[in-house]
Amino acid sequence: MKSSGSARFGLGETVRHRDAAFRGVVIDVDPVFAGRIGQTGKISPDQPFYQVLALGEDGGFIAYAAEDALEHDPEFTILSSNDRQRWFNVDADGRHSPKAQALH
Repeated sequence: MKSSGSARFGLGETVRHRDAAFRGVVIDVDPVFAGRIGQTGKISPDQPFYQVLALGEDGGFIAYAAEDALEHDPEFTILSSNDRQRWFNVDADGRHSPKAQALH
């Protein structure tokens, strides 16, 4: 079992689900699973979990995913440049933050 430590991904980083379920931007981090018991299935709840604003051609949704299920996505191309400017501030490192929330 993985011990809870520092999170691999920070707010505003672009990630993709390892099973290609979605791609998106990290908008919140929990040091360990913060859902209901029984929701994790075979994934250990003793690791960081992320709220990801998952985006696609049909809009977006909030996904809640374990760190083990995510990987960095430096080629995140789902966002058009118009959407990026409309919804996010992007810093020099390429991290995204919703316009209504500053990066920590």
